[in-house]
Amino acid sequence: MAVQRRRIAVDEGRAALAAWQAAQAPGPDSASQQPGTAVPRATLATAVRYSLEEVTARAPGNSVEVRVPPFGVTQCVEGPRHTRGTPPNVIECDAATWLAMVSGQLSWADAVGSGRVAASGLRADLSGLLPL
Repeated sequence: MAVQRRRIAVDEGRAALAAWQAAQAPGPDSASQQPGTAVPRATLATAVRYSLEEVTARAPGNSVEVRVPPFGVTQCVEGPRHTRGTPPNVIECDAATWLAMVSGQLSWADAVGSGRVAASGLRADLSGLLPL
């Protein structure tokens, strides 16, 4: 098995994810800071891309495609390799939902049950991998 080359440095990715998590936590004066405060787009993109790389590092393979538009996509989980067209096992969600699942703020079951995650295919289940 080939070793995946990371595009996002681990320290940089962890820092971006921590910055996103800090922005989601209510401040000491909850009237002045609401959870979900925006982080810079570059920080959001780095956090998403780092976490996608981390999922692939923990579950290498090509049977499930995880899409977090517009920031990134990865293939992970062992199984039949997909090579053309729309893959049979696809997971797609927005960046806030993805990072909430990665950080443990939102469970896989709640995200799928609420419709915040579109998951199709028999292998399209990351409940055993999340949170990171």
